[in-house]
Amino acid sequence: MPLLRFDLVEGRDKDTLRKLLDTAHQAMVDAFQVPQRDRYQIVHQHSPNELIIEDTGLGFQRTKDLVIISVVSKKRTTSQKEKLYALLAERLRTECGISPEDLMVSITENGDADWSFGLGEAQFLTGKL
Repeated sequence: MPLLRFDLVEGRDKDTLRKLLDTAHQAMVDAFQVPQRDRYQIVHQHSPNELIIEDTGLGFQRTKDLVIISVVSKKRTTSQKEKLYALLAERLRTECGISPEDLMVSITENGDADWSFGLGEAQFLTGKL
């Protein structure tokens, strides 16, 4: 559990997309110490005109390789979040050829009662997780 949503410009082939998802997942495992099979990823692909992501005045030069990752997670420390940002930027650059300027990450935190992984139960509350 964290849940990751990826918003991308359409056009990546299946293998390139899988490499991006695998790389992001390993960064999540390493930064947040989640189990390897704790993997929840959703990909949304958009035509270029459906994503307007500028730079908040930082001077970034965004390209069609833009990756926006929205993370929903239980509370994490500032150190864990900073580690995730750094690992994602470095690994997506080295393993996927994605510039750190083309990466945007947002984390939304929630609590134990906000998750049900199935069966109509809140597994964090029932003690199953």
